[in-house]
Amino acid sequence: MKVEFDEETCIGMYQCVAEWDAFEEDKTKGKAILEDSEEIEEGIFVREVPEGAELDAKFAARTCPVDAIRIYDDDGEQLIP
Repeated sequence: MKVEFDEETCIGMYQCVAEWDAFEEDKTKGKAILEDSEEIEEGIFVREVPEGAELDAKFAARTCPVDAIRIYDDDGEQLIP
């Protein structure tokens, strides 16, 4: 499972931070950041979801008010949102 985070879309509500510790607040930017991620294109960050963190990652995606977080299964099919 992978998580994709669009930093440009993020509005800094930090609801994802409360749901999954892979997200942290970046007060200088006023946005969340996805720890241990790789920037695959400008402002788009991706990382694997560790085993046991799948539910937290899904909750983080569901709580994002602007759908800046997307979850994909191992086949690349988008699960959330």
